Amino acid sequence: MPVWDDLVGQEKVSVQLAAAARDADALVTAADTGVPVPESSKMTHAWLFTGPPGSGRADTARAFAAALQCVSPDRALGGEPGCGFCDGCHTSLIGTHADVEVVRTDLLSIGVKETRELVRRAQLSPAVGRWQVIVLEDADRLTEGAGNVLLKAVEEPAPRTVWLLCAPSLEDVLPTIRSRCRHLTLRTPSVEAVADMLVRRDGIEPTAAAAAARATQGHIDRARSLATDERARQRRAAVLKLPLRVEDIGGCLRAAQELIDTAAEEAKQVAEDVDVKETEDLKAALGAAQGGRMPRGTAGAMKELEDKQKRRRTRTQRDSLDLALVDLTGFYRDVLALQLGSRVPLANTEVQDMLERMARGTSPESTLRRIEAIGACRTALDRNVAPLLAVEAMTVALRAG
Repeated sequence: MPVWDDLVGQEKVSVQLAAAARDADALVTAADTGVPVPESSKMTHAWLFTGPPGSGRADTARAFAAALQCVSPDRALGGEPGCGFCDGCHTSLIGTHADVEVVRTDLLSIGVKETRELVRRAQLSPAVGRWQVIVLEDADRLTEGAGNVLLKAVEEPAPRTVWLLCAPSLEDVLPTIRSRCRHLTLRTPSVEAVADMLVRRDGIEPTAAAAAARATQGHIDRARSLATDERARQRRAAVLKLPLRVEDIGGCLRAAQELIDTAAEEAKQVAEDVDVKETEDLKAALGAAQGGRMPRGTAGAMKELEDKQKRRRTRTQRDSLDLALVDLTGFYRDVLALQLGSRVPLANTEVQDMLERMARGTSPESTLRRIEAIGACRTALDRNVAPLLAVEAMTVALRAG
């Protein structure tokens, strides 16, 4: 199955990348055999994939990386790069190819130290593949200093190095970097396309797949999570009940505290799955004695790991909270659709009675103000406002309308 088949709803982008992969293959062949290099090429050394959350930016970058490393014998007979089954494609897609570095962060930002290591790697020639490919899934999380470090590598790339950067929008990347990249915009996949993918690739029952795709409005990763994780469905159900709980100040404050507590509990669960193993692995690597006593000079390394784990818990909590706010926004969007008589399909049909009651009992203007209050809360959280304070302000605003 070609690598492009898993790009949900991105047919135009797939065509562009397939053409670039063909030209990339021609460039490598020309360099290896001494034949003339093609005069015009759709291939370039730096790409920037942007699109809304859930559009599949990282999946698209990994599929392109696989096509660049494709070693299918069919290529010699005119076949397209990106077969999906050769060793180059397979190892690129599962993350084990020696010349494909996939960088994602579970922290709040990517700093200078990590970026310098990437730049150092980018100067190396491919070890076994056709290109040295670096996929930076969270280019929007580069600090300003890290972005400046990356800029030089993008400006002066090694001959067979390709940078694949992913970010929600152009504005999330330094202007000096984005001006040196070829930009491709992804769109939110249709609900039907996401449901089909869940059935075909993940084996989800069709009714459950359709419900998850509709609830997340085409967000691929969230749809998969809802379809496969009972805890995710329970958290979402609790969020959709919040609009009925903000009838007085006490209810507003309790609802805010519960949102914060739920996000903190999720972050704790993720940490328990990862932190213990990380800590034990580092202790073993540093030569911990029986009983856990650490050799001298290792306290700094342990402290660095603890700091990293703390930052990861903070990001996990914020991501969980933001996901709840997205679900809440979807609720009020459905209310507004009913109030305006829109024919847009509702995302939250499981609470349609609640939606209809709220639509009858409030005005479109008040619904818009509530949506704006949720947006203001998300902005405040991005600016590091204390989460409880930001969420309390939002729930009070939801009550006032």
